[in-house]
Amino acid sequence: MAEIAGKFDFAIDRGGTFTDIFARCPDGRERVLKLLSHDPQNYNDAPTEGIRRILQEETRQAFPRDQPVDTSLIGWIRMGTTVATNALLERQGERTALLVTRGFRDLLHIGTQARPNLFDLEVSMPDVLYEEVIEVEERVVLKQERGRVAGRELVKEVTGSTGEVLEVWREPDLQQVERDLQALLSRGITSLAVLLLHSYTWSPHEQAIGSLARKLGFTQVSLSSEVMPMVRAVPRGYTVCADAYLTPKIRQYLKGFVSGFRGGMKDVRVLFMQSDGGLTPMDEFCGSRAVLSGPAGGVVGYAVTSYSQTERKPVIGFDMGGTSTDVSRYAGQYEHVFEATTAGVTLQAPQLDINTVAAGGGSRLFFRSGMFVVGPESAGAHPGPACYRKGGPLTVTDANLALGRLLPSHFPKIFGPQENEPLSTEETMKGFRELTCKINCFLSAGQSQSTENGNSQLNSITSRNGKSEMSMEDVAMGFIRVANEAMCRPIRALTQAKGHDTSQHILACFGGAGGQHACAIARALGMKTVFIHKYSGILSAYGLALADMVEETQEPCSLQYWVDSFPELDRRVEQLSLRCREALRARGFTSAQITTEVYLHLRYQGTDCALMVTANGHPGNAQTCRSGDFAAAFAERYLKEFGFTIPGRPIMVDDIRVRGTGKSGIQSQTKVKAGQGSPRPVEVTQCYFDDGYQDTAVYLWEEMTCDHSITGPAIIIEKNSTILVEPRCVAQLTPEGDVRIAVSSDTACALGTELNAVQLSIFSHRFMSIAEQMGRVLQRTSISTNIKERLDFSCAVFGPDGGLVSNAPHIPVHLGAMQETVQYQIRAMGSDLRDGDVLLSNHPCAGGSHLPDLTVITPVFRKGITGPVFFVASRGHHADIGGITPGSMPPHSTSLQQEGAVFISFKLVTGGIFQEEAVTAALLAPAQNPECSGTRNLHDNLSDLRAQVAANQRGCQLVLELINSYGLEVVQAYMGYIQSNAELAVRDMLKEFARRRRQQTGCLEVEAEDHMDDGTPIRLRIRINEEEGSAVFDFTGTGTEVWGNCNAPRAITLSALIYCLRCMVGQDIPLNQGCLTPIQVIIPPGSILQPSQNAAVVGGNVLTSQRVVDVIFRAFETCAASQGCMNNISFGNEKGGYYETVAGGAGAGPGWHGRSGVHSHMTNTRITDPEILEKRYPVVLEQFSLRAGSGGCGCYHGGDGVVRKLLFRDRVVLSVLTERRATRPYGLHGGQDGAPGINLLHRADGRVLNLGAKTTVSLEPGDMFCLYTPGGGGYGKEEGDHEHGSGDPPAKSIRLRETFWERGSVFDY
Repeated sequence: MAEIAGKFDFAIDRGGTFTDIFARCPDGRERVLKLLSHDPQNYNDAPTEGIRRILQEETRQAFPRDQPVDTSLIGWIRMGTTVATNALLERQGERTALLVTRGFRDLLHIGTQARPNLFDLEVSMPDVLYEEVIEVEERVVLKQERGRVAGRELVKEVTGSTGEVLEVWREPDLQQVERDLQALLSRGITSLAVLLLHSYTWSPHEQAIGSLARKLGFTQVSLSSEVMPMVRAVPRGYTVCADAYLTPKIRQYLKGFVSGFRGGMKDVRVLFMQSDGGLTPMDEFCGSRAVLSGPAGGVVGYAVTSYSQTERKPVIGFDMGGTSTDVSRYAGQYEHVFEATTAGVTLQAPQLDINTVAAGGGSRLFFRSGMFVVGPESAGAHPGPACYRKGGPLTVTDANLALGRLLPSHFPKIFGPQENEPLSTEETMKGFRELTCKINCFLSAGQSQSTENGNSQLNSITSRNGKSEMSMEDVAMGFIRVANEAMCRPIRALTQAKGHDTSQHILACFGGAGGQHACAIARALGMKTVFIHKYSGILSAYGLALADMVEETQEPCSLQYWVDSFPELDRRVEQLSLRCREALRARGFTSAQITTEVYLHLRYQGTDCALMVTANGHPGNAQTCRSGDFAAAFAERYLKEFGFTIPGRPIMVDDIRVRGTGKSGIQSQTKVKAGQGSPRPVEVTQCYFDDGYQDTAVYLWEEMTCDHSITGPAIIIEKNSTILVEPRCVAQLTPEGDVRIAVSSDTACALGTELNAVQLSIFSHRFMSIAEQMGRVLQRTSISTNIKERLDFSCAVFGPDGGLVSNAPHIPVHLGAMQETVQYQIRAMGSDLRDGDVLLSNHPCAGGSHLPDLTVITPVFRKGITGPVFFVASRGHHADIGGITPGSMPPHSTSLQQEGAVFISFKLVTGGIFQEEAVTAALLAPAQNPECSGTRNLHDNLSDLRAQVAANQRGCQLVLELINSYGLEVVQAYMGYIQSNAELAVRDMLKEFARRRRQQTGCLEVEAEDHMDDGTPIRLRIRINEEEGSAVFDFTGTGTEVWGNCNAPRAITLSALIYCLRCMVGQDIPLNQGCLTPIQVIIPPGSILQPSQNAAVVGGNVLTSQRVVDVIFRAFETCAASQGCMNNISFGNEKGGYYETVAGGAGAGPGWHGRSGVHSHMTNTRITDPEILEKRYPVVLEQFSLRAGSGGCGCYHGGDGVVRKLLFRDRVVLSVLTERRATRPYGLHGGQDGAPGINLLHRADGRVLNLGAKTTVSLEPGDMFCLYTPGGGGYGKEEGDHEHGSGDPPAKSIRLRETFWERGSVFDY
């Protein structure tokens, strides 16, 4: 594509607050401009106004604001925009309807069935994007051997684009569809999303409906088979809905934009940035590819400007804005993900892996229960930080201002009610005086209280310097350090968790707020270099100018990657490549400017974890595809990502993708002149650092020359940002005019063992980060569906006494149970533990929950110290460990031996040697028991155990790194302080509850009772000590151990208790043993909650645990009961097995309706996508929808359960393990109970059977299992005015708008 000489080129990033403009003039000069995105008093559209101003200033000709802009001087315009992102966040898209296969009207409401925040009882989730659903009477299924079902008429067989053969069971009734579509049009809905099952491979049904809809007059018709033809109905459905919802808004904006130019942009090349970092013509810009349009420009900007092809040092992009911070990585190639969640919507489309964390300049500052907390709440643009003079709260920006790191004299006077005043240092300092007073009062009260109570952990509460009080500067600096640690966490996850060394990266900083934090973050992560581009304040706009045009083609595939498939793969690759090249040639590119890159979406057969792989560095040969050796590339990438490969396992191709690139980015030629002498500061100010106030020189970037070197502390002022050069750092201007800062290593920590409230928050982040990184390693290196995809695992760190220090919020039923397991091993093994040993345990008497949950424990040793200094552990649910039924979840087990292999204190690794022979024998041992089998999946067991060992090893490394940085005494001291902090939060909650209770009833005792389906009572009496903030939880009166498997080991009750306490505290506190310190738990031996050693317990973990939660919340009157069940369903035959837990209704509470179709309380595992389920197993999912009316009525109604119907295509054995079939989830305060569940079997011969709550049954082809899960209880008496109880409560709507949804690959585990 030839450049047009003598014309102006514009690259524009239209953000939510500001619009940034980069312009290249005909003579090669470069102009930058920043405008408010919304300023209706002065202009209608910011990009148009920016172009007009620059043309007028440069040509000195009049370009009147009230007339369309003359385009004769414009060569091209490139834009990135947040129009789609904002419409998604604010739910301001087009009115949309969804057409979906009958039986799946609620599929996208249910989604993966997991809730985003474990401890949010309200289960706040964004609404779906469509307002109406039409179910289409059509069905297509994949053909299976022995998969013909009697009674299901076969219309025809067809072949899909993947080569798979499908059976058409029902053709759509287009006349009925037409009537339904006409009804939508009559209601003003003109945007349509179409999602039919298996349309990714066979799309004629979608195409027919699409043609009909366009003929009828729908202005936007998005078909899932066109938007993103990839397997998985749920993310494909979200994506097609986003396309239908957002594309009309984009077109509406583009229409307005084009109208501001003469001739409608006919002779101007207008390109828009897509989420994948490539440009596309304006008329092809669509909603599903636009969500990251703005941030993508920044990634391209730093990738092109800061990555050196000679040094090849990877770069971390750090874009800190007002509300959040974007983090990404570039190492010579853009890192893409193909499924990511934004604003609660999972999009299945190529997008740059940009991870967003809720920490920005506007993040609010809190002091809670002795801990410094930053965000996730934000002050927003209005009212903004306190210093904006609009009554806003204290924020990170205020902390920087209080420390002298922001200079009001260098900011425009745009603040205050009239937007004509400077930043207010007075408002900021006033806020910090009040907050400092509050903190010092807390510290002094805590010191005296701990002295009175003799609490050694809370003793010596002093500040950093041993002073009895903190200064305002100490407080502000503390919040800055906590904010920095919050931003370090995703960077560590993006690098370390994927096998990269964080310290070997360059930190490329851009965005308005990042320059004040870059040196500190680089130092904390061990990075040596910070790079700040001269256009860092508008780098997203500049990145658009550097970007290339991209054309992508992709189609699904279902071939094995082996020599017999290579000719077909080569043919399809060539077809897709040709389509890319032709499309780019049509846009003016020559063949020399076009490159294509081939990707194959590969996975090992029998696994769900696919990688999009390019063959770069692996050229083709006679034994490979023409495009390269993808098998070698896949093995190399898999080994790096997951730490292992599976030799001999076939590799499957799920998709073929070709990315064509038309080289069109500009090359900046601007150089900075060399100067003489030292740089001159414009002033010297006082900035506060760790060592107190220091003289800090202030320089203007525009006055610096390329030979200038500036030693910190210093401040460099640029038009759109402020850069802080910290002490022991040196900044230098490059010949291109960019700033490169050399960062020295952090000085040795002089932290003592006395409590420092700031360090308490930082250590809390660090300990939690260790547990999270362990979880990421376990997910990456595991092989089973249960751990890798369903995420049924937990990881934690423990002190030398086995007390829980930090538990990543994985599976709630694991929360407190692992502590019991570790402490049992300490008592049992004693001095027999050696460095290099790893223990395996699952027995209930040793703190186990149920046998499939295998816990791997690794002691952490430090040289010169006898005995472990810490422990790390991981618990994962293994799909099979033997026993009387496949899946090791038998509904009718009566003894522990029937449930699988048993480990009490088993040395899985001895002296660093994995004991494969011994553990194999133990896993096969259940076959010696009557009617039992050993494990049916030994390979996956061994692989997942190795993954757990690897996760623990990573935890050990991180714990030792922390000890090396601070010293063992300090780390163990803060371990104790963090536990005390959790204790304090629970005590505060109990005191507040006791105060309210005393005022209402005068009694500080509460009690509750509920029953299992067999009538076994669970009774709880709670006695609260208001003065101490302590409580006795007494389960005396609970029913005896049962003849069955609903017995729950003591560890289960502790897990339920710690989960309930964390929910009721209502704020983000560390999850550790401190939560239970104020609690005395009394459980009668021999009861269902503390059964005998050999009692069957598999149901106790998944069923009784839920009832314990219900009883605790009933006693505290927290909320109505949720479904009270995990609905465990498993089936299998000699070919393999499948296990799932199924969602239900959540209970309503004070101010919220219960969420429908979601996992509640003690579990949060995902469910298999319908298309994957039907592709891999002998089953057809006939229906998966909400069970209307099953939630209890009330002022706030309970959530509805779900209906899930499985039609079997082969002989299988079905096992059902459920509860709440005889008892109903209770309502509270006059709210009605939720409906109980029911399990029905529809035999092929027409009989309908009630299977009861727990059973195992043999099924024949044509039999259908119908699961109706319980609803949640209602809250409050239903009143005559139904409006209050029928819509969203106002409080909930506000919270949904304010909720920050973190996004990116590091949060998707």
